[in-house]
Amino acid sequence: MHIPDGFLDTKTWVSAMGISSASVGYGIKKLKQEFDYKKIPLMGVIAAFIFAAQMINFPVAGGTSGHLIGALLAAAIMGPFSAMIIMSTILIIQCFIFLDGGVTALGANILNMGIIATWGGYCIYRLLDKENALHPFALFVGAWVSVVISALAASIELAVSGTIPFSVVIPAMLFWHAIIGIGEGIITVFVISYVKKVKPEMLENGGNGNGEV
Repeated sequence: MHIPDGFLDTKTWVSAMGISSASVGYGIKKLKQEFDYKKIPLMGVIAAFIFAAQMINFPVAGGTSGHLIGALLAAAIMGPFSAMIIMSTILIIQCFIFLDGGVTALGANILNMGIIATWGGYCIYRLLDKENALHPFALFVGAWVSVVISALAASIELAVSGTIPFSVVIPAMLFWHAIIGIGEGIITVFVISYVKKVKPEMLENGGNGNGEV
């Protein structure tokens, strides 16, 4: 759901950029305080996987696109602060190297997929799995919510900017991303279940590391 240049008005993309910058800055500060630097290679592996998955795009509505996000997958393994940085890094690379998503819309794309998807999905996941034990049902629902809530945020930004009416963009975006969310949930459960079998030490903290606000 990368938003291209020209789809958001000035007030919207400037506001989104400000919120994203402040949020990512706070996330970096939290990681500096408590991050285990031995996990950097793991962050790289997760980022590479999500990056590849996100490159598979298809049109949804008004020039926007749909794809898997991977925010809850990253948050469940690394914690939400690390996931937020992973997602933001991926989106920045996609924007400036692969021209996927507009430069002026970068703040909005980070807000939607890097912050809202990460924290929205993670909060639902933890609500359903208070022990943070990586239960499949909680992972599935959290992943699904992360996609839908991110699509809702993008829809609101487009509508507020006057690009597409609320009555058009919200039904279209939510319908398709509700379907995409099912795939996201299945992939998230599959990947984490596989990792638990072959390399459980990667999940020894169940995402607790750097996961507390």
